[in-house]
Amino acid sequence: MVDAEATGQAIGPHGDEPHEQRFNDRLNWLRASVLGANDGIVSTAGIVLGVAGATSDRSAILIAGIAGLAAGAMSMAAGEYVSVSTQRDSEEALLDKERRELREDPEDELAELAGLYVDKGLDPDLALQVARQLTANDALAAHAEVELGIDPDDLTSPWKAAFASMLSFTVGALLPLLTIVLVTADLRVPVTVVAVVAALVLTGWLSARFGYGSPGRAVLRNVLGGLLAMAVTHGIGQLVGTQV
Repeated sequence: MVDAEATGQAIGPHGDEPHEQRFNDRLNWLRASVLGANDGIVSTAGIVLGVAGATSDRSAILIAGIAGLAAGAMSMAAGEYVSVSTQRDSEEALLDKERRELREDPEDELAELAGLYVDKGLDPDLALQVARQLTANDALAAHAEVELGIDPDDLTSPWKAAFASMLSFTVGALLPLLTIVLVTADLRVPVTVVAVVAALVLTGWLSARFGYGSPGRAVLRNVLGGLLAMAVTHGIGQLVGTQV
């Protein structure tokens, strides 16, 4: 047991570290949102810049951009729902297996839990004491955390992930779409590229900030990927435009 007076330290989690109970759900939502926003920004920018490379017709650019936005948002939502549903199905299957084992052979499960704590560095007597206390409090939660890395009360939500992906894709896609159709023809491409780069810097920084990662790496990979996509699609648009 930690003696707070002896150590001079307050007992409890550090305020600047992610100890909150819903951190896994937060990361799941963040991943879906950032992925959706980046995909919306980059894919829609690629579409409208590709069309702008082939034609200066504002209507053609707008129609292509809207079609890309709608198709991309639905695709992101469906893909995220299927992916997270598969993950949740796996988690529920593992939890069902653990419930069955606890019901059929509780003593063996207690010994297994104690063994896992021994593997983590506790001496056998203390490990058995900890296992007994946790089992008495919530056997399933104790086994799920140590064996599976799952919180039974915090399973991933496919609906949340799908909605976050669809919404963030739409918001991200609106930036290059509105920029390229509202700016004059001679400035469409450079202004859209600058706007997209600025947005990718922001999403990269936000993903690092809320995910406790490195801002520099997140921003760099976002910007480089976006610039490459825009350069390729615009170049293809110019090539196709000269051949039609």
